[in-house]
Amino acid sequence: MLNRPAQFNALSKDVLVELQAALDAIAMDASARVVVIAGAGKAFCAGHDLKEMRAHPSKKFQQSLFELCSRVMMTLTDMPQPVIARVHGFATAAGCQLVAMCDLAVASEDARFAVSGINVGLFCSTPSVGLARNVGRKQAMEMLLTDDFIDAQTALERGLVNRVVPEHQLDAEVKNLIDAIEEPSGDQVRQADVLPAVGARAGERLRARERGDRLRHDDGGRAGGDRRLHREAGAGVVGVVASSDERRFND
Repeated sequence: MLNRPAQFNALSKDVLVELQAALDAIAMDASARVVVIAGAGKAFCAGHDLKEMRAHPSKKFQQSLFELCSRVMMTLTDMPQPVIARVHGFATAAGCQLVAMCDLAVASEDARFAVSGINVGLFCSTPSVGLARNVGRKQAMEMLLTDDFIDAQTALERGLVNRVVPEHQLDAEVKNLIDAIEEPSGDQVRQADVLPAVGARAGERLRARERGDRLRHDDGGRAGGDRRLHREAGAGVVGVVASSDERRFND
């Protein structure tokens, strides 16, 4: 969980470092079945921490920040587990990119999405890549060139999210999606069972994992127990994954 509610879970450098470390650890965990990314407080994620960016205007800092953010976003697409965004409130700029880069997304009816960096003199160049891979090119460009938000239903219709439910049903719907992913695999998971369930892209990740191209460990028993990753809240990330035989996730 992104855990900077007072800052609407803005992606500071410390948050990105911790999120990267958490994702790397989860990718190596053979018992982790599904990753869920959520946000504490009133919003999912406001994007980059503009206050931090203004406080560190040097090219070196800005370049390292965006390189780190790009690495996190690419890691989401490379994870051997499917990644679900649990979205409430608003997801803007890099926060909208975070939703777009996840494999799946469940949003509450109150969720709103924008890539409105243009409002502060910035064009959301990197968020545009993930956004355009989810929604139509012209729809993406309209969002990028204006400060317009789209609501959850519009995001559903355009393909940015998979499911939309009332906010009080959000956790239950994420659980339903996790159950749907896990159901075909049964109690004792074999990779052959998982491949049709998570799709070709995730299947290729699992095959790469088996070959040892990326992850060098025995992947024989993916079912495992409840192996959730908990981190201290200092930098702003706590427990971004939940997946087990009990099908729970940390919020």
